[in-house]
Amino acid sequence: MSLAGSGTDSGTQPGAPTRGRPRSEAVERAITEGVMKLLEEGVPLAELSIERIARTAGVGKATIYRRWPGKEELFVDVVRAAEPPDPELPGVSLRDDLVAMLEQLRQRGLIARSSALLHNVFAQMKSSPKVWAAYHATVVEPRRRKQVDILRRGQENGELRTDLDAELMNDMLVGPMLLRTVMRADADLPEGLSELLVDTVLVALRPADS
Repeated sequence: MSLAGSGTDSGTQPGAPTRGRPRSEAVERAITEGVMKLLEEGVPLAELSIERIARTAGVGKATIYRRWPGKEELFVDVVRAAEPPDPELPGVSLRDDLVAMLEQLRQRGLIARSSALLHNVFAQMKSSPKVWAAYHATVVEPRRRKQVDILRRGQENGELRTDLDAELMNDMLVGPMLLRTVMRADADLPEGLSELLVDTVLVALRPADS
């Protein structure tokens, strides 16, 4: 799909609906697709200027700056859109919620391995402290807080030990999956791994009297 345009600030594509309100899903989609197009062409992150992105997406620079304060924040949103969405938690049991969270990490690992583009993008992100910090603040940290909140609720309702810090519990659950998806690119990520990890660790995290 061609994303080239006139370079004006109209924020519209031929045949697309009029932008109207400043935040238009069609315009934002054109911008993020423009970034992906440049990345697919092999343009390094350091050379992805707002001007170049705007020209590729067929919008003006002001259109981008109304939505993102800078290139780093835009880039993080693009990467997040390429990842699997955060899971809808079943809310039926502690175990089911934890399995859902770990399964999202497993699926993300599979996608990152199968996508040369994402693999390259993550490598570039790590070489840019500002982008990596923005990714952690807007993507990684909210996910971690959600995981810790699940564990704290488990402590409050008596399903988990209260003598262990919830942050430590989260490391015990998430650590093995992160090891396999991030640090061991050759490690298997089979179906059922999330359930196996949760069931194994919960044996140690349940109250002794249960």
